[in-house]
Amino acid sequence: RPHRTELYEEPPSGCWPIVYSPDYNITFMGLEKLHPFDAGKWGKVINFLKEEKLIADDLIVQAREATDEDLLVVHTRRYLNKLKWSFVVATITEIPPVAFLPNFVVQRKVLKPLRTQTGGTIMAGKLAVDRGWAINVGGGFHHCSSDKGGGFCAYADITLAIKFLFERVQGVSRATIIDLDAHQGNGHERDFMDDPRVYIMDAYNRYIYPGDGFAKR
Repeated sequence: RPHRTELYEEPPSGCWPIVYSPDYNITFMGLEKLHPFDAGKWGKVINFLKEEKLIADDLIVQAREATDEDLLVVHTRRYLNKLKWSFVVATITEIPPVAFLPNFVVQRKVLKPLRTQTGGTIMAGKLAVDRGWAINVGGGFHHCSSDKGGGFCAYADITLAIKFLFERVQGVSRATIIDLDAHQGNGHERDFMDDPRVYIMDAYNRYIYPGDGFAKR
């Protein structure tokens, strides 16, 4: 029987189905600047919307961190254990100095923000069913599959959101992933390769990372 998860608790009815947490943003001694990916972009998006008076803090659904129990819906225990090695996280995030940090620092400063964004995607999936639409301001870690991370993607939040809906929400039996990032979404492609319930439309530049021929099938 599927476990109860606080990621599926009902948010206040006055909130917009927009999921975010200040915990999404990765900031640690400037290390995040060593990668071209902007690890604080989520907060910038929210601040812009607040400055334009389009949203306010009390209108946003607060994201919650995905627990190990949540992550194991898709991820192998072996993969989650590998993230306890800082050099593995350094490889996935493509920030080499992360390899030299104690893992408790890596967990708190790098992986917790990514787990919170993953929780946000799962919450947005349920909200979309309840409200007709929803947005997670973070997430979209499309290079991560059940047993392998890469390209700044440590958790397979897209796969998780869909699997949560299939297993825990009545009436959801099919899903479509529309992936318009410049890079191939090889993570969700690998996860759903043999699952006829999921249709993937992925428009990407085939000449750049990750060049995953196996996932392309």
